Amino acid sequence: MKSKPLPENFAVFILTHGRPNNVITYKTLQKCGYTGKLFFIVDNEDKTADQYISNFGQDRVIIFDKKAEADNCDEGNNFDERRGIIMARNACFSIAESLGITYFLELDDDYTAFDYRVIHNGKGRVKATKDINKVINNFLNFYQSSNFLTIAFAQGGDFIGAIDNGKDTYRFSKRKCMNSFFCSTKRPFRFVGTMNEDVNTYTSMGSRGNLFFTFPTFSLTQKQTQSQKGGITDLYLRFGTYCKGFTTVMMHPSSVKVAMMQSNNPRLHHTINWKTTVPQIIRETHKKELNRNAEALQ
Repeated sequence: MKSKPLPENFAVFILTHGRPNNVITYKTLQKCGYTGKLFFIVDNEDKTADQYISNFGQDRVIIFDKKAEADNCDEGNNFDERRGIIMARNACFSIAESLGITYFLELDDDYTAFDYRVIHNGKGRVKATKDINKVINNFLNFYQSSNFLTIAFAQGGDFIGAIDNGKDTYRFSKRKCMNSFFCSTKRPFRFVGTMNEDVNTYTSMGSRGNLFFTFPTFSLTQKQTQSQKGGITDLYLRFGTYCKGFTTVMMHPSSVKVAMMQSNNPRLHHTINWKTTVPQIIRETHKKELNRNAEALQ
């Protein structure tokens, strides 16, 4: 059955730089049946901007003033570098307003797949979507009916060890957003920190009661970190993962630290103590017990 059209006040924004002939996300969206509005967000310092226009059309390539955006955000360093994605992320809100768009989905340019994540016979299964329009409509309905500042697709790493004793649920429900962002001009916010901008934002703003959410049963797959040349990859290669992780420590030092990440490629990485990062909501089922404890102390 054909999915219903996407709303006229919604668009996908692909944030891209220096890769006019290799916008992998665009090809993946086409493969998954995307038919809605789509724009390529390119900065005015990109030497390949004309090629983007040639490849995708003047009306779909939006060029913003990168220096102006950099001057209007907390970069979290004094490197005088503008190769991060934070400027494009923040620019999307004013771009959306100028286009008459209320809801938009920010995507990077290097996604190779959009997949359902299910559990079958106690094992995690991955199934590619053939109807990304239906998925986006469902996410929009959820987002519009909630108080979340932004919501995101899951990422492959979220599912490592995520099966809960063979039950038909994933055990994670994360108060974070990374990589993809469903946003609204009615719920504006600013990303902070040129390096690790997504983590910086959901920790510092989450600590103030803003709600972020990663949906656990649908995911995107991205090219391996630092495998794509240009942009933020060059920044990470120059300054290292310590500067990347420590930017988040500076943004929220009360609950974030830098520690060694144990993997096939051991490296310094941010570590978040969620119990001291965001407000903890207590289930109503514990109300009577808490009242009894309070009375006992009186």
